[in-house]
Amino acid sequence: MAEYLVTGLSPDVIAELIAEVGPLWHEQHQARLTARPRRRAVGAGAKHKFVFVDRLLATLVSLRHGTTHDVLACWFGVDRSTITRAIGEVRPLLARRGCTVAPGIRLRTLAEVIEHLGADGQTGITDGTEIRVRRPAAGRKDRDKFVSGKTKQNAVKAMVLTDAEGRLLYCSPVRPGNCADITQARQLGLVKLLADGPFMEILADAGYQGMGAQTGGRVVTPPHRKFKKNAPTWYEERHELQRKAHSSRRIRVEHGIAHLKNWRALARHLGRREHMSDIVQAVAGLLSHQQTAAPSRRVQA
Repeated sequence: MAEYLVTGLSPDVIAELIAEVGPLWHEQHQARLTARPRRRAVGAGAKHKFVFVDRLLATLVSLRHGTTHDVLACWFGVDRSTITRAIGEVRPLLARRGCTVAPGIRLRTLAEVIEHLGADGQTGITDGTEIRVRRPAAGRKDRDKFVSGKTKQNAVKAMVLTDAEGRLLYCSPVRPGNCADITQARQLGLVKLLADGPFMEILADAGYQGMGAQTGGRVVTPPHRKFKKNAPTWYEERHELQRKAHSSRRIRVEHGIAHLKNWRALARHLGRREHMSDIVQAVAGLLSHQQTAAPSRRVQA
């Protein structure tokens, strides 16, 4: 129970992470030792006291609560640099796991997600989410590209795709905050994947207007407003009913994003922006794993 309260993950999920990620970390660690110019055999010298299980727990606590490395160093009784190095090693391994849709089944790329949805004729829901980050230093040429046109704050943006029930299927690498939702979707290849794939339905908000025509009607956006002003009463009523019907169908993706933002590392990031892609994909993978392993506890996760 203590593991769940601290990390948001059940003991069973943590045990699976140890069994899955542990060998990958040890293999990576041995490869790094072997690649060094050495005067002693691999494994000689003092043994590190910060074992893999503690490294994994430190990474999970950092993602879940946004705990600083200084605090984690006090908790685990090691130096701050050890915590930073450990999280930098474990976090990419978590990010590469992908989103779990069923026990033993993972989706790691957008192409796999489209194939998964199209195989069963399922409906997908997509939306962009922004994560606040630190403002780049004065004098940098790219300082303004992180300013979001929507929130007027420095942010990075990720595209989230869920199924009709709100279960996470995919979370993209991040882009600077000034990137429009539809631009990010195009850069990820969503238009080509949908146009060349089986017929399916992807619900989206008004930020994706225009993609429906490019994908043969596979992307469904809110109804376009034909009257700019002085619209007839019957039209206003019909348009409002259509808009609400569409919003009620795609609200599940907002719930999925809200569960992501429960992890404090995605509420506001004060570290390096270069790590944000690994952070958002690691959290998405962990959350989807927890949702699949314990559907009855989905809201708490």
